[in-house]
Amino acid sequence: MPVRDAAATLEAAVRSVQAQTWTDWELVIVDDGSKDATPALLAHLAAQDARLVVLRQTASGIAKALQHGGEACRGDFIARMDADDVMAPQRLELQHAFLQAQPSIGLVSGLVRFGGDGAGYAVHVDWINALRTPESMALRRFVEAPVAHPSVMFRRRLLAEHGGYCEGDFPEDYELWLRWLEAGVPFGKVEQELLTWNDPPQRLSRTDPRYSVDSFYAMKLAYLRRWLVAHAGGREIWLWGAGRITRRRFDPIADLITGFIDVDESKRGQRRDGREVRLADELPPRDQSLILGGVANRGAREAIARHLISQGWVEGVEFLLVA
Repeated sequence: MPVRDAAATLEAAVRSVQAQTWTDWELVIVDDGSKDATPALLAHLAAQDARLVVLRQTASGIAKALQHGGEACRGDFIARMDADDVMAPQRLELQHAFLQAQPSIGLVSGLVRFGGDGAGYAVHVDWINALRTPESMALRRFVEAPVAHPSVMFRRRLLAEHGGYCEGDFPEDYELWLRWLEAGVPFGKVEQELLTWNDPPQRLSRTDPRYSVDSFYAMKLAYLRRWLVAHAGGREIWLWGAGRITRRRFDPIADLITGFIDVDESKRGQRRDGREVRLADELPPRDQSLILGGVANRGAREAIARHLISQGWVEGVEFLLVA
C-alpha cells in the first residue's frame, strides 16, 4: 500500500485489511513523503499490530513507492491496496484460494464497487466488471486497463520474471498489465465484489499528467504496434474511425494503417491522410485484413464488435477493439 498525505482515509483502509477472514498476511505500507498526519497515524497503527510494516521514503512518486514495497514483500502472493479504498472481508481468502486452485493464472482481480460520484468512472467500473475471463481481459487490454489496480493479487515471482513497476510518462499500472499480458501471463477474476474503489477529486488519475488521454495512447500504442507486427501476418490493417480525433490518436501507428472504415455516409469514397475510407457495408476481404475498432465514443466499441461478429469476423484474430 503506497500512501502520501492520506490521513483522512488511511485508517479505514488498514482496518479493512485487519478485518480479513484470511489472517496470514503482512501489510507493507510505503509512506511516500507524507506531510500531513499520515506518519503519526502509521506509527500508531503499527504499534498495535505487528503485521503492519511501515517503510518511509522521500517523496519519489507512486511507481518508486510500489517498487519499494514489492521488494520488501516476503509472501508468495502480493495483493495491492490503496490508502483510500476498502477491502471486502473475504478478499484475501478468495483471491488466495483462486490462485492456489489455478496455478496457470498469474494475477487475479475481483469485481469492484464504485465509491465515487462521477458518472464517467462508474461507466468504467461497469466495463471492468464485465471482463471476467482470461480471454476477455487479454482481448480488451488495448481499450483500457482490464483490472482495477488496488483489486489485484499476483504471484510475487512475476516481478522477477517480467519486471515490476516502471517510472515514466505513463500510468504505471496499465503499463505493467500490458507488459505482463504481452509476456503471456493469464489474468483471472473472482466473480464477487471484493473492493470499494473510491474516486476522490485528488486521485492521481484525475490530477497527474501521466494519466492523461495522450499518455494512455502513447504508451498502449507502443504495445499495440508489437502485437500487430506479431499477429497481422502480412494482412492489411484498417482502422475503424475516420474522424480527425481517432486518426490523430493513432498517428504513432499510421505507417501500419491501410485505410479507414466509418459509418458517416458523407465519407463514402473519400480519402483521409491519403488513405481510402470505406463504410461498414463495404468491409475489406476478411481473409486479407485485420480491423482495429478505434472509435472511443460510448457504445461505439460494442456496435463495431456486434457488426463485425454478425459478418463472421473473429475478435482477436480478424478484428481488435483498441479505442
